[in-house]
Formats: sequence, C-alpha cells, structure tokens
Amino acid sequence: MNLLNKLSRLLVAVGLCSVAGGMGWGIRGQYGHESGAMIAGLLVSSVVAFLYCRETGCAAGTLRAVAWCTTAFGIGGSMTYGQTIGLTQEASVIGNWASWCWGMLGLAIKGGTWIGFGGVFLGMGLGGIRYTRSAILFLMLVLVLFYHLGVWLLNSPFDPQNGLFPAIYFSNPVHKPRLECWGGLVMALFVGLVYSRYLFGDVLAFRMGLFGVMGGFIGFPVGQCFQSWHAWNLDWFRSGWFAHWDPLINWWNLMEIIFGMVMGGFLGLGAWLNRGLIRPSVEDTGCQGGLFREMFLLFIHLLLLSVSEFSNIPIINQVYGLGLGMALIPMVACARSSNWSAFLLGPIIVLPIAGKTLRRLVYEGQMEPALGWIIYFIAPMVLSVLFVFVILTGIRRNKSGSWVGALVLFFGSWIFNCLNFAFFDYPWFWNPWTARTPSAMVYSVFLLILMLGAVVIARKWGTEEIQK
Repeated sequence: MNLLNKLSRLLVAVGLCSVAGGMGWGIRGQYGHESGAMIAGLLVSSVVAFLYCRETGCAAGTLRAVAWCTTAFGIGGSMTYGQTIGLTQEASVIGNWASWCWGMLGLAIKGGTWIGFGGVFLGMGLGGIRYTRSAILFLMLVLVLFYHLGVWLLNSPFDPQNGLFPAIYFSNPVHKPRLECWGGLVMALFVGLVYSRYLFGDVLAFRMGLFGVMGGFIGFPVGQCFQSWHAWNLDWFRSGWFAHWDPLINWWNLMEIIFGMVMGGFLGLGAWLNRGLIRPSVEDTGCQGGLFREMFLLFIHLLLLSVSEFSNIPIINQVYGLGLGMALIPMVACARSSNWSAFLLGPIIVLPIAGKTLRRLVYEGQMEPALGWIIYFIAPMVLSVLFVFVILTGIRRNKSGSWVGALVLFFGSWIFNCLNFAFFDYPWFWNPWTARTPSAMVYSVFLLILMLGAVVIARKWGTEEIQK
C-alpha cells in the first residue's frame, strides 16, 4: 500500500469517526448524561467496527465490542460539568483568565475521563482477549470500589453549609455548589487501564483508552473555547453581520458538536494506528447461560433504567444515577451473549431517548397523547426490536464484523437523528429559523456523510483488508 493510499484511509477513519462523534455528542445534549452519551459511543464504535472488523465470522465479537463501548460512554455521565463551563463564561468571570484556565483544566480532566472509559472497553472488545463474565463482574465491582475511594480522596470534604470543599474543586462554591465525582472516575479509569493491560495483556484496550483520554482531554476545552469566546465578546455580536446570525446559533450545542468531533477523531486515529491489533473474537457468543436468565436480566435492567430516567425513587436513583451502577448489568451480560448485546444497541438505548422525546412533545408540548405514543415511542421500539432480529439473524449466518458495524451505524444514525429532529420541533430549513435549525442541518449533513461514506467504502474497498 503506497503512502497516498495509507493517508487517504487514515483521513477516512479519522473523518468518519469525527463526524459520528460530532453528531452523537451533539444529539446527546438534548437527552442527558448517561443515556444520551451512549448515542455517541454507539456511532463512533460502529464506524470503527465497519472499517476494521472485516473478517467473516467475527460478528458476535464485534457486536459485543460496540455494546461495551456504547455502555462505557455512559459511565462518565455521572459527572457534573455545567458549573465548570460557567467558570469560563459566566458574566461575573468575564475577563478573569485565572477562572477561565481553571475551568478549562476541569473540563479537560472530566472530558478525558469520560471518553477514556469508552476507549478502554472498545479496545477490550476488539483486541481478541476473551473476558469471562466473572472477569467483567470482578472488574466492574472493583471499579465501583475505587470510584468511591477516589471520591473520598479527591472530591471530599463537601459540606457547603460549613464552607468545606475539596482542595481541587471545579464548580461554583458560592452559588448552588455541586458535589463532584470526577476524582472517583479518574481512579476507576486508571484501575481499568491497569486491569486490562497488566492482568490480561490487552494492549489494544490500554492504547485505545489513552486515545480516548486524549480525545476528551483536548476535545472538551476546544469545544468550550468557541462558546466562551462568544460569551467574552458579546459586543461583537450586537451589530453588523453577527447581529443577524447570533440568535440563530446554539453556542452550547456548537460546543458539544465540536467536542464530539475531536474525541471521535482521536478514537478513529487510535483505531487506525492500532489496526493491526484489532481482531474481534470469532467464536460463537450467541446464547450462553440460558435464555431465561438473559431475559430476566433484561427485564430487571429495563425496569431500573426506566425508573431512574422517568421517576424519582431515591434508592434506585442512587444506584442507576451512577454511571458505573447503570453499566454493571449490561457489561456482564454482554460478555457472553450476543442476544444481550443486540438488545442493548436496540431497545435498551432507544427506550430512554424515545421516552424523553415523548415527554418533550406530548406531556410538555401540545400533541395528542395517543398519536404521540404511537409515533415517538411505540414505533421506535418496534423498529429497535426488528433491528435485534435482523442483526441476530446475520450473526447466525456467519456475517462479518463489518456488516455488524454498518447495520448498527445505519440504525443508530437514522433513529436518533429522527428522534432528535422531532425533539427540535421539526426545524425544516424552509421554515423561519430558530437556534435549533443550524444544529439540525449540521446533523443532517453528518448523516449524509456517514451514509455516503459507508456506501463508497463498501463499493471501493469491498472485502479488501483495509487494516493492512
């Protein structure tokens, strides 16, 4: 392969992962922390799978890798970051460079930790190392243990009434101070890196974890640079050409899109540089452990997930409000079950997104409930179940991992883009523009790029081993 060919394929990997990350993380902004972030994990990991898992028979292993990465992207959602952003752009700190730098440092740490988890578990799924359910269960329990230890060491004390705050604090200690947990996740991520690299010799997990850390560490501050630049220079946007366009730009969502593009690009770069290590398992992982146990775990997880997302029961919210707690059952269940992996990438991830869209348009809007339930909840859930049937059929027919990546990418890109477009109140470009119109147009362009890119790659490269 000549240098120009290698460079073109590097640009394809980085570019498609960047577009997938930008769309996924931008859509995440409408739906919240853990469940919303999983959208970005699904899209980026499916691009990696499509590009580099072309061996026939590795569909089940590839599906597990995408499911693990998708779940891991939700872990960082436990962190609070709104006030950290505030340190860089609130009116009271405009012109205060010390506050700006401190806020950016906090965003870098939180962003690197967030995406680092996704990189580690993507590598664990693609590196060819066979992790048993017991190994994953042990890892998740250890991560929870070190999470609490890290919160105690780095995010304590926290007693606002008596003016006690951690030595390193990235939120506002005066106005509605928030309990931070980034220290616990930093320690848990470090343990995950060590566990995969030195206990299992998983080089790919370690390297992809580091690329995830770099992507989040750089991506979050870079995205926020644009939003804080706007906040620090409002006078520029009150006259002339800027005055017309400023009300039509959602600067917060722009920050999220740029963050997603940078972190996705880094994960794509990591996958390309380590493409020789990508070898998802080719053995069958279809239904080990019994269908009854799988369905029981699925029922329990969906129940707890629904309660935590749409109600306020403290004891459940304390467990599933923690990203690591929400991830425990899926991580363990997907370790030896392609059925579970398929359900996670279908109904499990669609349920909270469809539910929040339904709540936004029907119960917070003016749409007739019966029609809203059919369009925004029942129809997406039916499609997600159909997706499960198709992908499991493909695994039984010995499809390639690339086929799995393409199917997940197609399904996820369309269903989440459509739900988000509805959440935005259908901002068609020919209607009067709002602050949501440019973002919706960006997502549509990204969707077009992903679909055309996948078609062109499939036709041009075919079954050629592009990882060489």
